[in-house]
Amino acid sequence: LPYLIDGTHKITQSNAILRYIARKHNLCGESEKEQIREDILENQFMQLAKLCYDPDFEKLKPEYLQALPEMLKLYSQFLGKQPWFLGDKITFVDFIAYDVLERNQVFEPSCLDAFPNLKDFISRFEGLEKISAYMKSSRFLPRPVFTKMAVWGNK
Repeated sequence: LPYLIDGTHKITQSNAILRYIARKHNLCGESEKEQIREDILENQFMQLAKLCYDPDFEKLKPEYLQALPEMLKLYSQFLGKQPWFLGDKITFVDFIAYDVLERNQVFEPSCLDAFPNLKDFISRFEGLEKISAYMKSSRFLPRPVFTKMAVWGNK
């Protein structure tokens, strides 16, 4: 169970921790419209993680792969020509988006080929100064994708 202790705050659950850190560092949408988009995207992006932890993974995988292009098309439309999913400002949703899109590329390497804006998003995210420095450091571990409890991506 992930947890964070920050001063007097004791927080459990991945998304609660993520949102707490995002609020603390001004990485949230500001308008109600942006916050609604955040909520939609945050929930939508969790589908792959659910699949990879499902004991019926092998049975569900073909259906997921069949639906993947349409799902990525929706993400592509949602992003549009914006640099980030909520517009010009990076938010915590972009961190989730990067994680999920990158995982999908591991799952199905050519999945983003039809979506140049999503590929550009990946490059833009990896090009952020601190992200780039981290990814070049010895602390960066590209795999495993998921924890040992996952059926896929745990090695």
